[in-house]
Amino acid sequence: MKAKTLFFLLAVMTGSQVMALEKPQYKVLYADGNIEYRQYQPYLVAETVVTDEIDRNDAANKGFMRLFKYITGANTAQAKIDMTAPVQQAKVSAEIAMTAPVQQSRSADGWRIAFMLPSKFSLTDAPVPDDESITIYEVPGRVMAVIRYSGRWTTSNVEKNEAILMQHLADRAIAAVGTIETAAYNAPFTPPFMRRNELMLEVVLDGASYPVADSSSERSNLTQPE
Repeated sequence: MKAKTLFFLLAVMTGSQVMALEKPQYKVLYADGNIEYRQYQPYLVAETVVTDEIDRNDAANKGFMRLFKYITGANTAQAKIDMTAPVQQAKVSAEIAMTAPVQQSRSADGWRIAFMLPSKFSLTDAPVPDDESITIYEVPGRVMAVIRYSGRWTTSNVEKNEAILMQHLADRAIAAVGTIETAAYNAPFTPPFMRRNELMLEVVLDGASYPVADSSSERSNLTQPE
């Protein structure tokens, strides 16, 4: 990892250890071992596609830096103001709160890197990125099969847990939609055994009835900032 990228990662994520980060809201429909089926609510993301990197980590670093610049001021913000004279126009900057996790997935065009935007924003008022390679769009509500694991965010860890998740779905004849998404929640200096990493895959449950998690369980509720 390049020193400059690591510096920014440490700066951002160190702050996240002090203040809670907003995360996508979901409800656990059913847990089967270490795999959860989650119903996610819609949320906005800022996404960029990295096309000139083959390595997953190099792509994540490059995409992260683009998005980091966006949320720390490389954007436009528009405010509705009562009509006055004269009419004036100016470009202003807006800082956007950091959220978790950083999401990544492979596409035909390259690697897709995304941040969730804070829920106070909508498609109509989200700051517009200065960088045209960044897109703002709404991720619809969907059901995701998710495997959570600790350890370093390495290719071997990703491949091992992806195999477990895919075999789990195949054994239960559950149809998958799209491609695997990776999610990282912690700073790189977090001890590996304390890290929260996830692999997520959209699935179709075909109206299957699963027992709802006990309402007294923390994970059965909509997620709250940790």
